[in-house]
Formats: sequence, C-alpha cells, structure tokens
Amino acid sequence: MSRSMAQSEKVECGNGDVLYGRDTLPGGIRSRQIATRTGVNLHILEAGHLGTARPCVVLLHGFPELAYSWRNQLLPLAHAGFHVVAPDLRGYGRSATRAVAYSDDLLPYSMLNRVSDVLGVVRALGYAEVASVIGHDWGAPTAQWCARLRPDVFRSVVSMSTPFLPAPALPRGADSGSRSEPDIDNELAALKRPRQHYFSVNATDRANEDMWRAPQGVHDLLRALYYFKSADWEGNQPFPLASWTASELARMPEYYIMDSHMGIAATMAAHMPSKAYIDECKWMTEGDLRVYSTEFSRTGFQGGLNYYRRGNDPRFSTELKAFSGRTIAVPACFIGGDRDWATYQSPGAFEDMGSVCTRLLGVHLIDRAGHSLAEERPAQVNEVLLEFFRRTMPGR
Repeated sequence: MSRSMAQSEKVECGNGDVLYGRDTLPGGIRSRQIATRTGVNLHILEAGHLGTARPCVVLLHGFPELAYSWRNQLLPLAHAGFHVVAPDLRGYGRSATRAVAYSDDLLPYSMLNRVSDVLGVVRALGYAEVASVIGHDWGAPTAQWCARLRPDVFRSVVSMSTPFLPAPALPRGADSGSRSEPDIDNELAALKRPRQHYFSVNATDRANEDMWRAPQGVHDLLRALYYFKSADWEGNQPFPLASWTASELARMPEYYIMDSHMGIAATMAAHMPSKAYIDECKWMTEGDLRVYSTEFSRTGFQGGLNYYRRGNDPRFSTELKAFSGRTIAVPACFIGGDRDWATYQSPGAFEDMGSVCTRLLGVHLIDRAGHSLAEERPAQVNEVLLEFFRRTMPGR
C-alpha cells in the first residue's frame, strides 16, 4: 500500500459519506457498519471479502488508534488469501455515533463485553471460527482474551507490543491473599522528581478534556504522541525493568511516567517534532494523521480512555478472576518493536509469556520499530504474520 491517499480510490461508507471525511484508502478495501447484537454497531474496514470462502483474520487496534492503523496489513493479508477485518472498536471512530462522556456507563467496556463485540462481528460476517485474531496495544489484551475464552472460535492469536498477560490471580490457601500491592501512584509522587503513571492519568475525569481541548490542537497532539513513542525518537532505547517499583518505572520516558505537574497535552507539546521531520515522515504522513485527528476531534478520546478506567476499576478485574490460571492454548505469537517500551513496561511480563501461552510459537522484536510497529515497519510485520500463518495453517 505505497500509494498516497491522494492517489487512491475513494471508499464509500454505508451512509454515503467518503470514509473518514475527505480522506481515502486504496481500492480493494471496503468500509461498512456491522450490527454485532452486543449493544453496538461497529464500523469495519475489510479486504479479501468473498463471503466465508476465505479464512478470516481479525485486526484489533489500540489507543489512540483506529481500524485505519491496519491500512498496511489489509491488502497484503488479503492478497495472501484471507478475509481481513479491522473494526473501529467500541468507543472509537465510526463505531462512536457521538462523543462518549465520562458519566456514561463503564460496563460496556468490560473485557467480557469487548470479547463479545469481536465475536459479534465474526458471527455477523457468517464465520464459525477465525484463523487468527491480532491485537495491538489495547487491542492485544482483547485478542488474548478472545483466544483464552473462545479457543473454538479464535484458532490462533498474535499480540503486538503488549506481552501475553496472565488472567488475574486467585491464589490458593487460606492466607494466600494477605499481601497488599504497592501503591505505585503514591510512590511515584514521593520521588525527588515527582511523577505519575500514565495509566492512572488516563483513567481520570480530566484526561479527555486535556487531550480533546489541547492548546496545540488534536492534530499536533497526536503527531507528537506517535513520534514520541516511535523509533524515530532517539530516546527510545528500552530494556527490562527489575521490579514494579517507582524507582524502576521512573526510568521509562515521560509518555509512560509523566511529571506530576504536567498533563498529557503539555507532555506531548514538549516533544513536538520539527517541521522538517513532519515533512519527511513517510510512515505517518500528514494525510494519514488527518484521518486520526479528524475522527478524534469529532468523538473526543473518552471512548478509548474508558479502557484505562475499566483497568483501574476492581469490579472488572474481580470478574476475570473466574478464569484464574487459565492459559492460552491456541498457537500464539508475540511481535514487538526493539525500540518500544511497551514490551517492558510491566516488569517480567515479556519473560513470562511462556507460562501464559502453552503454544507460543514465536517471539519477534522488529528492528528499528517503535510502538506503532505495524505502521513504522509494515513489510517486516507482514512477513512475520504470514510466516506465522504458514506454520499454523497447513497449505497456506
């Protein structure tokens, strides 16, 4: 997909609007709404759509991303013989009919509901099973839980950037629950240079307004965020952290461990790339970025931020303890970027993936790739995906 959007064929939405406002995608990619019967209609991009004659691959994006984040995977995977489906997930893009409010019900964003959303798309498309579910960033835990809960449907799984994580622990023994977890927020605030964890910041009631009404505007905020987390920012030289302690976590860049006196918008403004970099950036052109900034300017960020709120709400971690100890039994693969701190932000998770997945067939760190690895290094990512499919799907 090397053609610029300006040279590409326009793709029409079901409502007659051109996809994502004025922007376009290459021919062969279709845009439409899917009724999931899970309480939400999801907008999808798809390629290789020939009914159910082809094996299906589902691509789940992260935050702040969209189905468009998979623009470099849709056609190559379709050309390899797959029906490739990438939804705007609940609360994002064209799946959000209005701006999500902080006061809205958080229950629809629970992990079980998110798995149901993906299953709803699959069923609505007529499939009994999916060849592979692939998730990046926040899409990765959702993909992992799809494979953990419905291995009969999701026959393999790829987690990108986020290592495979275990189900919440429910220890055995009468005294097994006596240990308390460290209060990492208070520990970070008590450092000589007071800090705050981005996860906790994103779960607050001020995060959406901070991003949506950023003084620099949504477009420049996203430009800085994608750049700051990419391999293009020279400060991204990640390494394993020794422990879940404030002193160790504070070794990560400010997009993960922010200064206490700065919000998200101010943190990103301090790392805005130069005009020369913007003009030369091929993996995220101004046209590409406009797709994101147009959609997030319309919807705000609260839909995606609700995933962080859910992660901070004990109601939802408690319900997942029903699956404590349950591993992922389908073929699995991890793909990260060698310049991506997400691999190590949860100390020990990367090293422990083999205990989470009983059939972990590959662990790949893409050279010179940061957090947006599917966009930064699409050819390398696609090569790893197709090789994984060849190993797990005889005859492909």
